[in-house]
Amino acid sequence: MRKMGSRFGLFLLAISILWAPVLSDLVISKVDRRIDLTSQIARITSTLKVENEGSELVSEVLLAFPDVQTKHLAHLSASSNVGKGKVRGSSNSFTVQPVNPKGMPASLTFYSVTLPKGLGKGESLTFDVLAVLTHTLQPFPEKITQADIQLLVFQETAYYLSPYAVKVQTLVVKLPEARIESYTRIHNTKNVGSEIKYGPYENLPPFSYSPVVVHFESNQPFAVAEELVREIEISHWGNVQVTEHYKFVHGGAQSKGEFSRLDYQARPHVRGQYAIRRLVAKLPPRAHSVYYRDEIGNVSTSNLWSDSMKTELEIEPRYPVIGGWKTAFTIGYGLPLHDFVFQSDGKRLIDISFGCPMNEVVINTLIVKVVLPEGSRDISVSAPFPLKESKETKFSHLDIAGRPVVVLEKTNAVPEHNQKFQVYYKFNSLAMLMEPLMLISGFFFLFVAGIVYMHVDMSISKSSASYLAKLQWDEVQAAIQQIQNIIHRGLVIHDKLEASLRDLSRTGDIQACKAARKAADGSLKELSKEIKPLLAFLQSSQQAAQILPKVEELVAKERDLQERLMVKHSTVVDCYEKKYGGKEIENRVASQLQKITALRLEVDDLLEFIDEI
Repeated sequence: MRKMGSRFGLFLLAISILWAPVLSDLVISKVDRRIDLTSQIARITSTLKVENEGSELVSEVLLAFPDVQTKHLAHLSASSNVGKGKVRGSSNSFTVQPVNPKGMPASLTFYSVTLPKGLGKGESLTFDVLAVLTHTLQPFPEKITQADIQLLVFQETAYYLSPYAVKVQTLVVKLPEARIESYTRIHNTKNVGSEIKYGPYENLPPFSYSPVVVHFESNQPFAVAEELVREIEISHWGNVQVTEHYKFVHGGAQSKGEFSRLDYQARPHVRGQYAIRRLVAKLPPRAHSVYYRDEIGNVSTSNLWSDSMKTELEIEPRYPVIGGWKTAFTIGYGLPLHDFVFQSDGKRLIDISFGCPMNEVVINTLIVKVVLPEGSRDISVSAPFPLKESKETKFSHLDIAGRPVVVLEKTNAVPEHNQKFQVYYKFNSLAMLMEPLMLISGFFFLFVAGIVYMHVDMSISKSSASYLAKLQWDEVQAAIQQIQNIIHRGLVIHDKLEASLRDLSRTGDIQACKAARKAADGSLKELSKEIKPLLAFLQSSQQAAQILPKVEELVAKERDLQERLMVKHSTVVDCYEKKYGGKEIENRVASQLQKITALRLEVDDLLEFIDEI
């Protein structure tokens, strides 16, 4: 790793001789650089004092970054520097944009800082440059156990890489811990606590480069959002609903071996000290209806603090997230409409922060969706940094044409991108009445339909053929049902006759048996009278044509059964009067008994068949 850095340094040193005369009119009198490595995000703050030693007016200053570093560059800004020491502030941001100057090394990427006014001969200007880098702190070793500490490697140059000559420069590297495994030592290098100081170095030519490597301890959690989708939905009924979908991963040293939850809970600052335990989201003031959930459901391990100035949501994942582990969750909250949506020049605009509300989180892909009310038009976006913009449509409750959605996407987002942006649109307030009117109309037509239904006779006409046919069939069914009841009553009388014969064999009372037969004979004659008009009705009805043969067969079988029972009864009584023995009686009624049994089965089958019809 050091060998590669040295080769790159020699390459830049060689080309510096060729390109030094090109930009010799502008020199950097002094550079003070400070690299903050206390989190996973590397922040390089450079205070430059530039001086024009030529005769021509200078309106821009070039900043150079190696291509290896450029791909990790998340944010770059420049601003004027006012005051000295502790009494110092920043004002007036300068425009910074990528350029491709002719004749410059191909292995470098250049940015142009536009000065507020040109520098004349002998004039100087001091300004600050902030470069924010992500994914530049590499774990070494790449895999550790739960009990190990996390060690990181950072590579930089001790000399300020610039296309201009530098008269005086210093570098301070700020580390999170005082424990440093190793660091590159060159002349004028010293270590004081958790800081490594390089310089001062004087009179260095353009493109000077001296690679340094720092290997240090850092147990800060590497909270990386692989994807964050923020949906901001505007309702002109008084609310702005914000929903944030996170896909998190711990981007630090990968975990190897087993993870012990018991050891972690017993000694969390020793066993898994670099794990993501909790995250704090700083929400806007007066945020309400806050929730925190994942795919399983609501997560109760959260706390919310709110006052007039801020709202803080502290969330804790269901499990500690260590190196390489992932988690996904959703945060949602509502905001007052009048705090974020305003009117300007005949348009409405929403003014809200763009980035993640959590500090020191690196977002690989950040997607912000602004859902405007249905009917919005003339939509435009104003943002303080370049974004990929697209549009889509979202359908929600009672929508007809759908709600326009402005989709803004940015890769490699850092807390410095958590700035205000604006979405302008036109919206007619009368459109707010569309959905209430739809609801009112819907209920109105529902009630009208109910009234019409209650007052309109939906039954079939009584004069129609189908209605008359239905009435006739109902009458046929009623007549058949009455015949079935009469047959069942007759079968009950048959059973009583059989019971009188059993009593005769037990008591020998012939007179009682004759009386039972006489009563049964009278009852059966009455049933015959009841069944005649019913049969006559069925014979005259066309609706009963199909079932009539079975009904007539049923009545005939029942009469035949009735007659044979009477013959059997008379035979048994006569035998008892003549004092015949039991075997003689059985022989006399044996043939009759077989026919009676067969007829009774046929009657039962016919009754079952008619029931099914």
